[in-house]
Amino acid sequence: MLVRIVKMTFEPAKIEAFQELFERNRIKIRGFEGNEFLELYQDKNNKNIFFTYSYWKDEAALENYRVSSLFREVWSETKQMFAGKPEAWSVDKVWTSD
Repeated sequence: MLVRIVKMTFEPAKIEAFQELFERNRIKIRGFEGNEFLELYQDKNNKNIFFTYSYWKDEAALENYRVSSLFREVWSETKQMFAGKPEAWSVDKVWTSD
């Protein structure tokens, strides 16, 4: 399994539009082949910062999503709302609690 964490900083005036975009597409992203989990977080101290946290079957599944029309459509709209450069990490889960 691959865990993907993406940090995005938005223009304050664009936060509501981003949340609406995510709401419209979250079920499609979660239903994409190879996606096993998806959550969206908002920083408690800086409301302009959001994180997506997703599990993918493997690196190939994530790459298939990244070259899909769904990703291209969502990302092209999302990146127009950024106030800063996004950051992303692909990590391996080392430990989890029961």
